[in-house]
Amino acid sequence: MRKLFIPLFCMLLGMYTQAGAQGKASTAAQTKFTDGPHFKFDGGDTHDFGVVKRGPIAMHTFEFTNVGNAPIIVQNVTPSCGCTNVEWIKTPVLPGQRGYIQLGLKTAEQHGIFNKEVYIQSNAVVPSGEKRYTLYIKGDAKGEEVKE
Repeated sequence: MRKLFIPLFCMLLGMYTQAGAQGKASTAAQTKFTDGPHFKFDGGDTHDFGVVKRGPIAMHTFEFTNVGNAPIIVQNVTPSCGCTNVEWIKTPVLPGQRGYIQLGLKTAEQHGIFNKEVYIQSNAVVPSGEKRYTLYIKGDAKGEEVKE
């Protein structure tokens, strides 16, 4: 009986230790994700306008939730070209609260397929390790330019 008890005890102790280590690792991974402010954009970080008529300004609002544990402060939003106007929330977005970044693309300046980037400078943690978060807009501008 004693010969059976010692190996069984050692095996149970080993399983318990391993389970505890895995629990700590998953907790550390969750903590790493929630440390600091984090963006979570509704519908992702890319918007496809599809086919748009050249002329009118195409609008899109990227809405996000702060899923981190500290306020997000958006310092600046810069489009990759002058053909995009931007507006964003100027107050801190507390954890669990929502914010926005609104874009107005001047379609009159687009010819055919376009891909643009919008750079967000903030205190939010960027998963890729970059210094800024990037949003993407794309589409296909077709047809005659509409005079406004």
